[in-house]
Amino acid sequence: MTGGRPAARPAAGRERHPRRLWFALGLVLLAPLCAEYLVGYLPGTGDPAELAGGLVIFAPLYGAPALLIRETARRAGLTWPGILALATALGVVQAGVIDQSLFSESYQDYAGWAEHRLPTLIEPLGVSASDALGFLAGHVIWSFAVPIALVEAVAGRSRPARAPWLRTPGLVVTALLYAAAAWLVRQDHLRTEQDHASAAQLIGSLVVAALLVAAAVTLGRRRRPGRERAVPGPVATALGTLAAATAFDMAPETWPGVALAAAILAAGATAVAVFARSTRWSARHRVAVATGALLAHAITAFFVVPFGDVPKTAKYAHNLVFLAGAAALAGWAWRRSAPEVRPPAARSSGRAAR
Repeated sequence: MTGGRPAARPAAGRERHPRRLWFALGLVLLAPLCAEYLVGYLPGTGDPAELAGGLVIFAPLYGAPALLIRETARRAGLTWPGILALATALGVVQAGVIDQSLFSESYQDYAGWAEHRLPTLIEPLGVSASDALGFLAGHVIWSFAVPIALVEAVAGRSRPARAPWLRTPGLVVTALLYAAAAWLVRQDHLRTEQDHASAAQLIGSLVVAALLVAAAVTLGRRRRPGRERAVPGPVATALGTLAAATAFDMAPETWPGVALAAAILAAGATAVAVFARSTRWSARHRVAVATGALLAHAITAFFVVPFGDVPKTAKYAHNLVFLAGAAALAGWAWRRSAPEVRPPAARSSGRAAR
């Protein structure tokens, strides 16, 4: 028999703290899977042991910045344009400063690397337009934006979906892990590669990144009032994004291909920006955009030829597993983002109150 007051329940913040950490860990792991493994271009494609080992570097290199972007946005009150500006800034740093693939003429001695740069090479800048568009869009959309959108959707309508997931110690550890992984990758590049980014290219990359961060923290906080306007349904949004992202992925590495890919990005960004201002745009629409982009990458991966000697059986098994995983994650996020349906009693009481 017990007496006295009932045992006190844990504070809400303490109850939610473990859940926030799980969401943070999920984002840290999902980002490198979308960034590096989904397409299946690496020499270790289809090798579970090598892929798992690669996460030691890829998780802090992609997952840590994805988490820092998300945490910064939630603390600073940034909208999605601000999130995308931060993602672009870190994409420029990744490709232009850390691994310097944006400027490399023979990155890691991958066969065909030099040849695919030449058709759209801008010699004064030392940059291939096709590479610049592909690398930056890849980082912004698949390394950062899609994982953030899907993990937040999985969090549902709960407070952790909108609140920061890390406290100060967690932020410090995340930033240190990112810095350590970035330093290791850059040192490996400097030690093993013959051509490196010039001082002008490095400075230019850092200046562009700084301007994007400034835009994120200033313009990224602006919230325009919503308007009552029609928007496509979530299913139509997902299918439209799937078609556009597939066409982007399949665009040839030529000047006409660059023009086509740039037009697809511009049209898609404009459409989403316009529709997102509608009061009818919902959390499920955001999941639909992320789902279409994710599945497009998983589908076009079947046409990607990996670097190195990867057996076809291993390659296609890899593609099938990641396609199934992408579909399962998209379905989970879709269910968790379902609109809240109030019970009839609540609706009738609301009418009575009016």
